[in-house]
Amino acid sequence: MSNHIGHSSDVVAIPINGSTYRAPPSMGIGVKIGQTSCACFAAIAAIGVASSTALAQKASLPTALQRIGRDRLCVTNGAVTALPGGRLAIETPSSRAVVQVGTENAADQAAEIHFQYLGPSQDSKPLASGELRRQIGLKLRAQDTCNLIYAMWHIEPDARVAVSIKRNADMHTHEQCGAHGYINFKSQDSIAPPPPIRPGEAHTLRAELRGRDLTVTADGKVAWRGPLGDELPLAVGPPGFRTDNARFAFEYFASAPTGSRATAQRATSAQARCVISDGD
Repeated sequence: MSNHIGHSSDVVAIPINGSTYRAPPSMGIGVKIGQTSCACFAAIAAIGVASSTALAQKASLPTALQRIGRDRLCVTNGAVTALPGGRLAIETPSSRAVVQVGTENAADQAAEIHFQYLGPSQDSKPLASGELRRQIGLKLRAQDTCNLIYAMWHIEPDARVAVSIKRNADMHTHEQCGAHGYINFKSQDSIAPPPPIRPGEAHTLRAELRGRDLTVTADGKVAWRGPLGDELPLAVGPPGFRTDNARFAFEYFASAPTGSRATAQRATSAQARCVISDGD
């Protein structure tokens, strides 16, 4: 009788402390009975390595998101309407909104918008600088109209992803801060801008903040990445979105509630109310 446990094409039964470990064919075990303990240790070590790798991969996965319906949005500027199937639409020359139900103001946040660009809005509203820009973007940690993070995808006149923080200490309304307090940040990597957006096209913009490190992707490719400085603390608030001078049909997603209750309680009373504002 052969003194081998089995061939590499068989499922091998190995006794371990009274129990039986069944090694899959992929492990290719064909060792002698006297080498059973070595085979067991090798199998256990392989399982341990696989588990460690899986945990490491899980830690680096993007944050899970949930779709946000119209009933969970605080629209502070413009109009956002619900479409069949859970999609949303914007026709107004400007829009601003934040999530107001079911999210906490966690330090780490992620948001994503799947949009179809339908073309310029019927009316136009230049920015405070006078520039007529068409764009769509994401808000993170939006305490109010005066203190928040922006990740914007410019459509016209330029085509690029831009990141900025709007910070105005002790100011919480548009009447107080207007368009002041913007700080623009450059990506730490030299990244080519995304291609121009054409009417009718569908695209995806995602922003993920971990601590002070922000990564923005456009259609799945990194479009901006880097830290947001360490001079002053970031605002505390929910995620949201913004559009200017363009029409869109879209779906909006934000990270599921995480973080401590204490963090949420640090939000100002302005965050808990849906306050109409002239803009950002």
